[in-house]
Amino acid sequence: MTAKVRYDDVEVGTEVPLREFRVDRAHLVRYAGASGDFNPIHWNEKFAKDVGLPDVIAHGMFTMAEAARVVTDWTGDPGALVEYGVRFTKPVVVPNDDKGAVIEIGAKVAAKLDDEARTVRLDITATSGGQKVLGRARAVVRLA
Repeated sequence: MTAKVRYDDVEVGTEVPLREFRVDRAHLVRYAGASGDFNPIHWNEKFAKDVGLPDVIAHGMFTMAEAARVVTDWTGDPGALVEYGVRFTKPVVVPNDDKGAVIEIGAKVAAKLDDEARTVRLDITATSGGQKVLGRARAVVRLA
């Protein structure tokens, strides 16, 4: 595959559309099974509260994966992702109700890095419950 977004069509400040992802306890159970991360802070409310958390929290890597998905969906090619990194700043608290939590993720072109390689750096924003859940979230992508 090749990225569908063209390097020549983006400028610093070009925005990747904001997307929302709902996460509930069932998502966490499925993610635990897929990842092998069965830490009880992700499924056991009593345990999570006993260790000082407000409630069960989403896996950090789940949140990180959703942010990467926003980037790769925007480019149209998962192979366009050259570099990716985040810092976990706040947990995504997932209450035991019918609503769960919402993670809002967007990004903006922060720099055009290399005209020859056609790479840009995206600064990613990720929030849940009005709080920033990922810090220094950045991706470098190679565009068409």
